[in-house]
Amino acid sequence: MIGLIFGETHFPKEILKKIKKKRLKYLIIDLTKRRTFKKDRHSHTVSIGQVGKVIKILRESKCKKVLFAGKVEKPNFSKLRLDFKGIYYIPRIIKSSKLGDAAILKEIIKILRQEKISTISSITFNPELTLKKGNYSRIKSNKEDKMDIKKAITTLNRLGKYNFSQGVVVRNRKVVAIEGKGGTQKMLKRCKSKKFKNQGVLVKFPKKKQDLRIDLPTVGFKTLTQCKSAGLKGIVLKSKQNVFLERKKCISFANKNKMFITVKWKKYLC
Repeated sequence: MIGLIFGETHFPKEILKKIKKKRLKYLIIDLTKRRTFKKDRHSHTVSIGQVGKVIKILRESKCKKVLFAGKVEKPNFSKLRLDFKGIYYIPRIIKSSKLGDAAILKEIIKILRQEKISTISSITFNPELTLKKGNYSRIKSNKEDKMDIKKAITTLNRLGKYNFSQGVVVRNRKVVAIEGKGGTQKMLKRCKSKKFKNQGVLVKFPKKKQDLRIDLPTVGFKTLTQCKSAGLKGIVLKSKQNVFLERKKCISFANKNKMFITVKWKKYLC
């Protein structure tokens, strides 16, 4: 029995599809705002504040391992429904939330570990969703693109000691945007431009202290379309440390719009 703790985005649906295909026993802890998985008979709708309920569900199902997938946004703590364990643990969760959404999940992992429940990688059942080193589009980066990539990677490495960002947009060797707590989509919205076409790159690498079990940099078709709207030419990811959704659709879009999708295996490799 595997416990699937699901938040927002398309990634959880891909995992669930694979779990069902393998006919594995599972249960879902649904943390989404719209109760995305309510039609699944194995799904349990739970608030972040109901820590006791989560632990009870997992124990009653003899579930000793959980998998986290999807984004869990910072809740309005004043409106949370709390159970007894929630009241006990909520100060820790509130404190962690000041460091961003991913920090909330990290704290929940620590709490579950105290309750003898371990966490496995989000791509345990979907290794095909992570890209290895290589170029995945017909178009490849040229000399100017590589200079932008180098600038972006250098910027991310400098930011690494602050554990601040996993995404940077660079155009003509200038940093255009740095991903903040709002995530990649909000960053790319700020970059939207009709002035540029096929100039600049988005580089997404894990943060230095990122927990790769639950927080792999994720891109999909929407990322590609936003990059095009921002006038960017390509996306660069780090080998085996990414989640790449809707692969065929993304590669087809990149080829059609003369964009590149590149995966590197070293932080400084250009």
